[in-house]
Amino acid sequence: MGQRYGLHGEIAVSRGNDTWVIDTIPRSDNREDLARGGLTGPAGDRVWRWASVTKQVVATMVMQEAAAGRIDLDRPVSRYLPGFKSPNAPLISVRQLLRHQSGLPNPDDTPKDAAGIPGYYTKQFSGSRDPLTGYCAGAVNGAPGGRWSYNNCDYIVAGALLERVTGKPWTTLVRERIAAPLKLASLGAFPTTRPTVSGTVGNKPEPAIDLTVYRASAGLFGTAADLLVFDRALMTGKLLPAKQLAEMWDGQPQLGSIALGQWSFKAPLKGCAAPVRIIERRGEIGGVQVRNFILPEQDTAVAVFTDRGSDDFDFGEVWQGKGLSHDLLAAAACPAA
Repeated sequence: MGQRYGLHGEIAVSRGNDTWVIDTIPRSDNREDLARGGLTGPAGDRVWRWASVTKQVVATMVMQEAAAGRIDLDRPVSRYLPGFKSPNAPLISVRQLLRHQSGLPNPDDTPKDAAGIPGYYTKQFSGSRDPLTGYCAGAVNGAPGGRWSYNNCDYIVAGALLERVTGKPWTTLVRERIAAPLKLASLGAFPTTRPTVSGTVGNKPEPAIDLTVYRASAGLFGTAADLLVFDRALMTGKLLPAKQLAEMWDGQPQLGSIALGQWSFKAPLKGCAAPVRIIERRGEIGGVQVRNFILPEQDTAVAVFTDRGSDDFDFGEVWQGKGLSHDLLAAAACPAA
């Protein structure tokens, strides 16, 4: 199916105890992987940027703290981060932070360099990236609590919040709470000396991006197969109690179905008798895109990666009833249809 849509990457599907990783990269490209500095390793072993799927992992760890009674989602962020200098700090609840209703400044709005990359993500950025006193603590985009506005600062600050509450770096929490118990050998955070997939933007090699600055907003990497292990652990209650999982997956229809660190909605899928509940998390950094789908009632998860940026490859939208994302989920959720 991926080849039908021209996907250049990997599809991983988990249903029950079975997992498949499907390579959609022409063999000629596989032989040239290391030479061209792009895809690395055989199918299933490639280490991809998880990009903003990182937010799904970070939201899960915040909900673990909520389950333990150490974080109240409806208390202001300033309660847990007294050093956060944002004018909105005493006004934003933790829930609003995770739901992108903070009104914090957006790193994507910083002036772009000659390659079109927002300055915040380049090594030439001259401002401060300190989560509590730097760019994310600067002039706000509005009052918190209204319509959601996607913003990497929200999760950069969420990572700092986790560190203050637990006394550990957020990357250590990922290792101790996610990677180690689930045996995710590939899961890690930038910076790294490990070869990871790079991609193309406008059919050209992606421009230089400082991957370390994304932090808890998009700083994780790993294989597609390991992402499915995380998905399955999440849907089967290994990472969160049922109450906190339901709260994290409580999509708000009036806000475009956004939940906490992901989207949760029902959509009709071709061949399915009734609309299917879908948990979706997507991400893109440079020339690498990811789509991560969990279908809890179908006991199914689907992760798709490509080394083509959004200018070069379109996943489509599930709710449109067409495109790769929809057709993949329809095939996974209703295999007998």
